[in-house]
Amino acid sequence: MTAQTTGRLRVDGATLHYEVRGQGPLLLLIPGGTGGTASFDGIADDLATEYTVATYDPRGMSRSTLDDPEAEQRVAEHADDAFRMLELLSAGEPARVFGASSGAIAALHLLTAQPERIARVVVHEPPIVEVLPDAAEHRALIARVQATFHTQGLMPAMAVFAAGLKKDGDTTEPKAELRLPPQEAARAEQTMANLPYFVGRIVPSFMSYTPDILRLKGLSDRLVLACGEDSRGELPYRPAAFLAERLGTELQHFPGGHTGLTTHPVEFGELLRKALRASI
Repeated sequence: MTAQTTGRLRVDGATLHYEVRGQGPLLLLIPGGTGGTASFDGIADDLATEYTVATYDPRGMSRSTLDDPEAEQRVAEHADDAFRMLELLSAGEPARVFGASSGAIAALHLLTAQPERIARVVVHEPPIVEVLPDAAEHRALIARVQATFHTQGLMPAMAVFAAGLKKDGDTTEPKAELRLPPQEAARAEQTMANLPYFVGRIVPSFMSYTPDILRLKGLSDRLVLACGEDSRGELPYRPAAFLAERLGTELQHFPGGHTGLTTHPVEFGELLRKALRASI
């Protein structure tokens, strides 16, 4: 295992826990969902042979604490947290960034807000459903999830959410990947502890985010849109595919589904390394 250092970064309204390992150009990994630094355990050490790899717990998750635990969450604020990490660790030099799921949404906003700080960004299945022609249906899904969460509780809300992510016409049970992956006890416990915050604060805010497509088109030479090979037809796949078509860029396919970096870490890491090598 590659030696790593840990630190705390004070940002507006929160204190972020981060970890750094390796040497070389900076690569910032932004986790999604209920994940934190542990999301990248399967790929970070390998990437650290080529990059200085920085990971962190997003504000409100795990060891990154909020000044106000009830504060509403905004994509722009989470993207600014990532920018502050770049400022701390890359000394003004353009960096490479990878974001998964909700972390991919933060990475997209970071690209449009601070393009001079980005050499290459790879975003994996950002659920930016507002770009889709049937966005109204997905707004209704988010509303159902929130209503269920507040009236019935966490796990019924998660069941509604998981059902909404399935392929059109799929009446089977959700894939194992949509459930909590089997992890060591401590990580599973932390994942469960993060779920109420994720469902109540991150899902409604991030899935209502609308990216600046015109600005992204002007920055598409440094943007890689990626999806899981097994996600075809599912809701997390569709926005990236739609955006790639709108921007006139190639959609790259990574192994597995929405959580491919956990289920297929070796193959996922190899493809991510290739995607990151091109630069402006």
